[in-house]
Amino acid sequence: MARKKRTNDPEGMRRRVLDVAEDAFQARGYHASSLGDLMAAAGVTGGALHHHFPTKKALALAVIEERVAAAVRETWIDPVLAAPSARQGVRAVFEAVAAELEQQGYVRGCPLNNLAHELSLADDEFRLALAMILADWRQAIADKIRADQLGDGEGGTDPERFAALTVATYSGAMSMAKTSQDARVLRECLQGLESFELLPSQGGLTAKHRRRVLPRPKIG
Repeated sequence: MARKKRTNDPEGMRRRVLDVAEDAFQARGYHASSLGDLMAAAGVTGGALHHHFPTKKALALAVIEERVAAAVRETWIDPVLAAPSARQGVRAVFEAVAAELEQQGYVRGCPLNNLAHELSLADDEFRLALAMILADWRQAIADKIRADQLGDGEGGTDPERFAALTVATYSGAMSMAKTSQDARVLRECLQGLESFELLPSQGGLTAKHRRRVLPRPKIG
């Protein structure tokens, strides 16, 4: 009888460990997820795990750099850059995330938020990796505003301030939605963002020069 060949798929095993760790860190947090639990859930031995991730910290950094960064790009950066305008892109993301969470029936929060709250003060490498993702997110929105300005739009909008306010509003909305287990908070915060007036950074401007950050779309 022929012996069954062993399947050697180190990359597949690495992806499986990342899948399990990503889900565990999102659901329970980094500190509450033991390596033993992660190994059991992924179906790998300690030797196999440590071959790819020598320490739990190395595993967490891989989750941040490969999975969380990709999630922010897929959820936020790519849709905003592909939208007709930054404002339309921001609105579309808020509405899409709210709809997905409502269909899902529960809110685990933003992966970036969750890890930033837990790990930013724990270790400088964690903090810098998370800060880089936040910086890329803000930069993408600011760059989209600048692109809109090249097309004769957004003349009175400060790109960096608009980006900072958008990221802060979404991050706060996700934290509140997680606490209340109510995705409607995202829609409420979007309404607030749309109605909030942001004075451009240039001096000497009067109130009549203020622009709505996300003006409501005209109906009819």
